[in-house]
Order: sequence, then structure tokens, then C-alpha cells
Amino acid sequence: MPYTYDDQNVFAKILRGELPCNKLHESEHSLAFEDIAPIVPKHYLVIPKGHYVCFDDFSNNASSEEIVDYIKTIGKVAELLGLTPGDSGEGYRLLSNTGKDGVQMVPHLHIHLVGGKPLGRMLPDMINKQ
Repeated sequence: MPYTYDDQNVFAKILRGELPCNKLHESEHSLAFEDIAPIVPKHYLVIPKGHYVCFDDFSNNASSEEIVDYIKTIGKVAELLGLTPGDSGEGYRLLSNTGKDGVQMVPHLHIHLVGGKPLGRMLPDMINKQ
């Protein structure tokens, strides 16, 4: 079953200029901006400009140009934030929530790029149950 895109979601409104954002970087197919409720010192969102609900929707339906642009934009944002280990940064984490169990709040594909402090282990409760 194909995904249904809600063009009234907050990211669609940002892309149309109806809501402001603290833009860090923009490319032909992607936009990166600061999260309005950061959980760490450096917390940015990277979204494609196309109407994609989640990662599998994007990977199955986006053009090769959109996919390449999106991946390169994520790397560029990490670089702009000074987080890339290859350039003396301390690293970062990429998160993308999908669907109900993934606790996706906005039905538009977005990657959270977070860093600027030690982030600890990911999903410690799951790790301890194994």
C-alpha cells in the first residue's frame, strides 16, 4: 500500500515558507535546520524537499539525484557542525523514527543529526535484555 503524504505537516509548512526555521544548509533537494527543542548541544534535522513519509518511502520512490543529494547533505551538515571525526570532531549520531513503533511524530522523512557531547549507548534497555 503506498504512503499518503500529509501536506499540512510542520516540515511541509517549513518548506513552503509558512513557518520559520533556523536554516543551516540548503541544497537542490534537501534542507537542514536546527531542531526547535534540541536534546543535545548540536541537534539538527535534515529533510528531503520531496513528499516522502519515511525512509523506505524515500528509498523506493525518490530519484537517484534526490537520494544522492540527501546523503551528501547529511554529511555536509556533520561537517558544518564540526562533528566529523575525520576533521577532529568527536562524532555524532543519526536517528530516523518511522511509524508508530518508531515514534515518528512528523510524517515527513527526517534525520536527526545529534552531537556536541557524549551520547551514551543507544537503546540501553534493549541491550540489557539480550
